[in-house]
Amino acid sequence: MNRQTKTPRVRFAPSPTGDLHVGNARTALFNWLFARHTGGRFVLRVEDTDRDRDSDVCERNILADLKWLGLAWDEGPDRGGPFGPYRQSERLDIYGKHLDRLRRKGLVYPCYCTEEELDAERATLIARKMMPRYLGKCRDLDAGGRARLESEGRKPAFRFRVMQGFMEFRDLIRGPMRFDCEDIGDFIIVRSTGVPAYNFAVVVDDHLMGITHVIRGEDHLSNTAIQLMLYGAFEYDPPAFAHHALILGRDHKKLSKRHGAVAVREFRAQGFLPEALINYLSLLGGSFAGAREVLSADEIIGAFSMDRVGKSGAVFDEGKLRWLNSIYIRNARPEDLLARSFPFLREAGLDCESVDPAWLRSVLEALRPNLATLADIGDYLDIFVEEKFRVLPEAATILGATESKKVLTALADALGGTGEKDEADFQTVMAAVKRVTGLSGKRLFMPVRAALTGRLSGPELDRVFAVLGREVMLRRLQRAGMFT
Repeated sequence: MNRQTKTPRVRFAPSPTGDLHVGNARTALFNWLFARHTGGRFVLRVEDTDRDRDSDVCERNILADLKWLGLAWDEGPDRGGPFGPYRQSERLDIYGKHLDRLRRKGLVYPCYCTEEELDAERATLIARKMMPRYLGKCRDLDAGGRARLESEGRKPAFRFRVMQGFMEFRDLIRGPMRFDCEDIGDFIIVRSTGVPAYNFAVVVDDHLMGITHVIRGEDHLSNTAIQLMLYGAFEYDPPAFAHHALILGRDHKKLSKRHGAVAVREFRAQGFLPEALINYLSLLGGSFAGAREVLSADEIIGAFSMDRVGKSGAVFDEGKLRWLNSIYIRNARPEDLLARSFPFLREAGLDCESVDPAWLRSVLEALRPNLATLADIGDYLDIFVEEKFRVLPEAATILGATESKKVLTALADALGGTGEKDEADFQTVMAAVKRVTGLSGKRLFMPVRAALTGRLSGPELDRVFAVLGREVMLRRLQRAGMFT
């Protein structure tokens, strides 16, 4: 059965050496979308053979971030599956058997060169303005030469014998690709420590796990030529390859920490919603029919196509992400928004368990239009919590104006005219203040905002009225009198 008739199988294979970068999250997203669009399988494989850098904590964090994003996998280290194990560190015997196959075919050879010797060779080639590659020093060593080097205590790595010619393939995104094998040189497939090199392990795993499509970043293009050589050596049918463009910073260089937040975990901590981040990453470097920008996961799955994945790098615009996130916050169900807000309310110093849930929901409803992220809640919470309320200097300046005293006196009278148990209706009260003062616009509303919120911007005043209530507003007006 050829690749085209199989159920599509794709994989995301992170190395647990740090947090999940948004660029890698975008790769995971494209694989997940492809699997869900085609009715295929999405496999999670952990490439953890670099034990000096790999971390169990990093693995747990990466899996947690993927789950937070909603990118559920069908097979993986925590779920199992028919092609496990799904951690490379648990597959070393498999790689050993595949190395033996290539050795029996004479397609690999032991290399005894030290790191220092290889670095010197590389530096020489670069100085000569030549492509840095291994020149084959150990390629034709006889048994005696190998024995002599081993007697010096050298342990060999194993290199693949690269043939002359060109390696060609058709990329699903970029079209025809061509690499000169001479520029690649004999590459290591197993290190002297016995640990498989990336390209070797990937080919073995992708074949044995039945991967039909490899979707990854364009920085892996040169790896594809190497991997195709190994597929040929094993006489395996290769998968289809698709290399999407990378995410760039504002300077059009690869997105990195110097550009700001780059890890999914950082965006979580800043109060971004997973559906907003998924929506934004799906838009980067691509497009959807009708140029729509706010789409549900189901809509993104339905519209996903390799034809819509751009070939050029996409600049990560955090401002655009914040705008998109604010839309998702405004559209969130009240109960869902409340549940998601708890960590940020606690971070802002609110004891969520001791306050009335109905009051808390009303606060969040008042703040919705002002929130770009959930972390912004902390910037406004002191408006509604008496113990935290304070008047900022710029608001105090407004309150010090003679005209402000006239407005606040009229507001206090209007509020005092309502019954103790009556709600203070914003429209009714402000209409009364306007009649008494003859003022309108900023001259009317800015002193009211300054007195009731302690600042010059924030939630709509009608929402502030509804949350604070008559008694609290009267106390704040009394306090505001100190500035007039």
